[in-house]
Amino acid sequence: MMPVLLVLLLAVVLFGVGFLVKALWWIALAVLVVWLLGFLFHRTGATGGHRTHWYRW
Repeated sequence: MMPVLLVLLLAVVLFGVGFLVKALWWIALAVLVVWLLGFLFHRTGATGGHRTHWYRW
């Protein structure tokens, strides 16, 4: 009985890890799209034509 429970537990853990990795890939893709849009549609500042960034660093 114990080996069956261990195999089921391993299957649940691996399924959870696989789902988490897939979700992280989708989140990374969304962040990449937002970053690219911010990079492509940057604005020029009012003083001297210097470019400003949509992020603060």
